[in-house]
This record gives sequence, C-alpha cells and structure tokens, in this order.
Amino acid sequence: MDANESEVRSVLDRLYKAWADNDADAFADLYVEDATVVMPGVFHQGRSAVRDFMAQSFAGPLKGSRAVDEPQDVRVDGDTAVIVSNSGIIMAGQSEVPPDREVRATWVLARRNGEWLISAYTNTPVR
Repeated sequence: MDANESEVRSVLDRLYKAWADNDADAFADLYVEDATVVMPGVFHQGRSAVRDFMAQSFAGPLKGSRAVDEPQDVRVDGDTAVIVSNSGIIMAGQSEVPPDREVRATWVLARRNGEWLISAYTNTPVR
C-alpha cells in the first residue's frame, strides 16, 4: 500500500471514529463543502446537510450504532481517489450487520490543499 492509499483509507477510519463517537461535526468535517450523499431515498448536498442529517440520526435511530466498512478496491489517480467497499450499520445492542442492511458503497475523495476529503458518497443494498 502506498502513502496516498494509506492517507485515503485513513479518512474512512476517522469518519467511522466520528460515527462511533456520535460526533456529527467531526463526521461532516471530512466532507468537502459541496459534497453529495446519495442513498436509497436520500439525497443530501453540502457539508452542512450531511452534518444536519447525521446530528439528527445520532440523536435518534443511529444513537449508539457503529458503522463498518471493508474496502474492496482503492484507486488513487492524482488528486482523486475512489473506494468501493462493503459496508453496513451495526445498531446498538447488535454484534454484526444483518444481511438486509449490507450495502456496497462508492466513495469519491478529492485532495484539496493537501488534505483528502470526501467529495461524493453513494450506496446501494447488496441484497
């Protein structure tokens, strides 16, 4: 693994640390200002929309949850990186991701001023 790939992967490590801490600000700080998030039935545009959605989720249905992400493919091309991963949410009191909540995620990261940030995220159910 080269230095760029290691740096890109560390963004997801920090993101999931923020998730485990239920810290919507730290979570959103890893996104570019004009980021997009697309999930089934959801479209968010902008870091503030991501922050607001996560703050509401951490206070409600995602309280005490944690997310897991297993990169399957990581590609870095200049100042852009793409990660395809198997992901899911482990709800409070659970020990693993139920099969019906497994998703395949695609992350697009951009290096801005020397820092890797999430530019776009999307996921789709595996099953």
